[in-house]
Amino acid sequence: MAVKFIIEGGEPVVAQTRDRETILDAAKRSGVVIDAPCGGNGTCGKCRIKLLKGELLGEKTKYIDDTSWKDGWRLACSHKPAGEVEIFVPAEAAAFQNRIRVTDFSGTREKAAFNELRAVLTELKFTGDHGLEITDIELNPPSLDDAHADRERFIAAVSEKTGIEETQVRVSINALRRLPVILREANFKTNVVLRRENDGGITVLDVCSDVSSVKLPGLAIDIGTTTVSMLLVELATGEPIASASGGNAQIRYGADVINRIIESTKAGGLVRLRKAVIDECLTPLIMRLCSSAGIDATQIYRVVVAGNTTMTHLFLGVPPDYLRLEPYVPAFFDSGLINAGEAGLPVNGAAELVIAPSIGSYVGGDITAGVLAADFYRKETFSLFIDLGTNGELVFGSNEFLFSCACSAGPAFEGGEISCGMRATNGAIEKCFIDEKSGEPKFSIIGEAGTKPAGLCGSGLIDIIGELFRCGLINAKGKFITEGKRIVKDEYGGAGYVVAFEAESEAGRGDIILSESDIDNFVRAKGAIFSAIRTMLAIVDFSIDTIEDVYVAGGIGSGIDIDHAIMIGMFPKLPKEKYKYIGNSSLSGAYAMLNSRAAAQKVTDIASGMTYIELSSHPSYMDEFVAACFLPHTDAGLFS
Repeated sequence: MAVKFIIEGGEPVVAQTRDRETILDAAKRSGVVIDAPCGGNGTCGKCRIKLLKGELLGEKTKYIDDTSWKDGWRLACSHKPAGEVEIFVPAEAAAFQNRIRVTDFSGTREKAAFNELRAVLTELKFTGDHGLEITDIELNPPSLDDAHADRERFIAAVSEKTGIEETQVRVSINALRRLPVILREANFKTNVVLRRENDGGITVLDVCSDVSSVKLPGLAIDIGTTTVSMLLVELATGEPIASASGGNAQIRYGADVINRIIESTKAGGLVRLRKAVIDECLTPLIMRLCSSAGIDATQIYRVVVAGNTTMTHLFLGVPPDYLRLEPYVPAFFDSGLINAGEAGLPVNGAAELVIAPSIGSYVGGDITAGVLAADFYRKETFSLFIDLGTNGELVFGSNEFLFSCACSAGPAFEGGEISCGMRATNGAIEKCFIDEKSGEPKFSIIGEAGTKPAGLCGSGLIDIIGELFRCGLINAKGKFITEGKRIVKDEYGGAGYVVAFEAESEAGRGDIILSESDIDNFVRAKGAIFSAIRTMLAIVDFSIDTIEDVYVAGGIGSGIDIDHAIMIGMFPKLPKEKYKYIGNSSLSGAYAMLNSRAAAQKVTDIASGMTYIELSSHPSYMDEFVAACFLPHTDAGLFS
C-alpha cells in the first residue's frame, strides 16, 4: 500500500508501507521528518498528521480533541493505512530539526562566557599547540635524467625542509591525489599543510599552489541528543570564523537516548541512526559553514567532537546496546586516534578526529569538555556544575576531587511528556508571569513579533509552574486548589490551567492547557535534579551551603529564571549571585580542545580523575527523590 506524504514547505514523498506498519514507521523509512519524542510509544501526542485521502486504522486518543479528529488530525504512531492514503505533514513536525533555537555565541551572556573561556585558555597556554603548520616546499623538476616519482621527490624535499627523516614523512591520500597537478601548476614550488605526530613524524595533509588560499580551519562539534552545534575556527589565530546549529535528526527515533539505543538494535537501526546524524545533520551544517566562510570542506584539518556516551557511539557506528544493560559498560571511554574520513565526515580525510572522553554510560564527553570550559576543576572552593538538556548531568567538586552523576530527568525539560510541551522553536512560550489577582498570564514567545503561542518549552514550564505556585493556584502536590476563568476540569476529574485559549493560540492548536498530569511529570523531572544534588553532597557529607558557585550549562540554561527554579525546588536555595550561566559548555570545551592538544589532554585527565556515581545504587537516593517530588520539597526548611 502506498502512502503519499504531502509535506508543508517541501516536496511530496511516496512510500510503500509494510504489513502492520504505522504511518510513523513508514515516515522513518522514507526520510520524512515527523517529531516523535516518545519514540512512537503513543505517550507524547506530538506526531500529529492530517488525513487528506483514504482511511486510517486506529483509535482516537486524548491527544486529539473532537474538533481536530473531525478535521482529520491523527497521531502517526498509532494509525495504520487501510489502503492507499494521502497524509499532510505540517511544518511543525520538522520544527525541531530546522527551526529549533539553540545556544550560539551571539547572545550577550554567551559572548561573555566565551570571552571568559578564551582568557582562561590564554592564561593556561592552551592555545596554538594543535600540531598543524604551513610551510613552503620547493622541488627540483623531474627530467629524463632524474625521473623519480612525484611522491618520493616530494617526501625528500619535505624531509630536507623539516629535518624529519624520510621514513617518518607520510603523505595523506588527499594530498597524494592533488600532488601531480599542484606541483606542475606551481612550477614545483608548493605550500604544504602538515601535522606533527606524537611519534616524531609528520603527515602531509594538503598541498596548495596559491599561498593566499592556505588556511588552517578546524571544526568543534557538540552532538547533543536534541541539538547539534558547531564552530569553524581559524587555528592559526584561534578566531571563530562561523557557527551553525540545528536539530539532531535522530530525534524522530525518540527524544531520549534509551529509545535510540533500542532503535539501534533493530534491523538496520544502527545504520539509520548514524546516517541521520551524519548525512542529515552534520554534513549539511558543515557545508553551510564552509560556504559562509568561503572555504572548501576538505580544508578542515582538525575536528573535535563532544557528546554524551550514546551520541558518540552512534556517531561512530558503534553498537550502544550494552550502555543500558547491567553492568552498563560502554564500548569505549576514549576512542583513540581516528581520521575524520573514517567517521564519514566531509572534511579532509586525514584530519585528526578527537572525541572528548566519557566516564560512564550516562556521563559523556559533553560533560568532561564542559568541566574544562567551566574551569572550576582548578579551584579550592567547591562548585556545582549542572547541564540541563534532554538528560541531566551534574558534577560536584574542587581541585581535590570531582564527583559526577546522571539523573533520570526525562524529556520534560525539552517539552516531552508534557501535553502542551514543545522544544524551543517558533511559538514556544519561554517566559511567563501570572497576575496574582486576576490569574491572567503574560508571556514572551520565541519567534518574530506577532507569533502566536503553540506550547511551552522548558524555561516556560519552569516559569509557569513557579507562578502558579506563587499565586496560590496550585498546592505543594501540584494540584489546583482554586477556581477561575482559566482553570478548567477534564473528563477524568483532573484540572488544568489554560495558558492560551484557542483564539489566542496558533491555528489548529485549540486551547493550550497545562494539566495536573503535566505538572506531575515536570515535578518528577525537577525532583530528579535536586535529589541528585542532595545525594552527591551526602556522599561526601557536605551541606548545600558548601557550594560556592553553581555553573548552569545547556540549551535550556540560557532561559531559566533562577528565582523560579529555586521557588519550585529544582535548584538549591543559594544567593542568586552564586549562579553563573556558561552557555553551551560542551561546544566551548570542544573549541578549547580544538585549539590545543594540551587542552585535549587536560580533558582526558579530568575524565580519568572524575568519580562516576550510579545514583540508583545509592541507598538514600530514592528517599531524596520522593521528598523532592513536591513544590518545593517536603522539607520546607531547605527553601525558607
